[in-house]
Amino acid sequence: MPVMSRPILVLAICLLLVLPAWPQARVPQPPPAEPEPNHANDVLLKTIDDVQWRQKLGDIAEITKVRLTGPPPAREPNPTAQGAGNPLIIPAYTFIPRKMDRSRNHPLLMLVHGGVHANFSSGSANIVRELMEQNYVVLAPEYRGSTGYGGEFYRQIDYGGLENEDVYAARNWAVETYGFVDPKRVGILGWSHGGMITLMNIFAHPEAYAVAYAGVPVSDLVARMGYKGDDYRRIFSAPYHIGKDAEQNVAEYRRRSPVWNAQKLRTPLLIHTNTNDEDVNVLEVEALIRALKAEGKKFEYKVYENAPGGHAFNRLDTKLARDSRAEVYKFLAQYLKP
Repeated sequence: MPVMSRPILVLAICLLLVLPAWPQARVPQPPPAEPEPNHANDVLLKTIDDVQWRQKLGDIAEITKVRLTGPPPAREPNPTAQGAGNPLIIPAYTFIPRKMDRSRNHPLLMLVHGGVHANFSSGSANIVRELMEQNYVVLAPEYRGSTGYGGEFYRQIDYGGLENEDVYAARNWAVETYGFVDPKRVGILGWSHGGMITLMNIFAHPEAYAVAYAGVPVSDLVARMGYKGDDYRRIFSAPYHIGKDAEQNVAEYRRRSPVWNAQKLRTPLLIHTNTNDEDVNVLEVEALIRALKAEGKKFEYKVYENAPGGHAFNRLDTKLARDSRAEVYKFLAQYLKP
């Protein structure tokens, strides 16, 4: 066998160093999974925040944290396993005014927290205090996917799906449990994703609610996936959630969006939005308003122009925020107060 001469060997080595590598077939890679938070830390923070609730409102409210049941999980990895199909256990906060006369019937307000993954924190104590001063019973459910209850509960998220039914189940629990709650005077309110859950509840269960308020509500998941980034979209396409992005299953994203359910409105409704909202772009809420008008629905709304605070503009402690909430309370009282 001939031996390669030294010059030819050197040339061959040089060519290997400078020539591009032989092209390889590209294998599509799945997007990285959504990074989960430190659940142990979230559980600790939730425990601390539960103490904060009592420190902030214990003077005016009787506060109880209860556990009730919602529908079974949206996804059952093993439908034949022991316990499969059992209802999901949902935590919830109840706030009852200390000076309330329990011998009479009183209105109930369902207060729904926002966030894709969040919880009902004592940062809302200013709003709950205002509701206590108006003698409302308040129930705030920690629907599936809420943080502070461990990884398994976190992964039960069903944004725009069974989360809505968790809130409805909590409403029914309160009516069944408290004899002083008037089932005909139940209202529901929330901001952001809480506003979306509010809307989906009155669309699905109009007979259950006398009135509703939706503040800066998430309204169109299809449009939302278009203007949000990849990290946000991955939350929804995670295997334990919707499992596909909006391009792969646009019908499912529409099904979960208030704007595509506007024809179902039968409940008195007030909507607030803000043109400089940095989270829920005003285009979502404007689309909802147009859809409701196109269906000939009667409702009230107000578009704030560049209100300071952006997404949180009327949940703050500013005069504008207090005045805006006063509008909300006046609207609710029309249907809840005798």
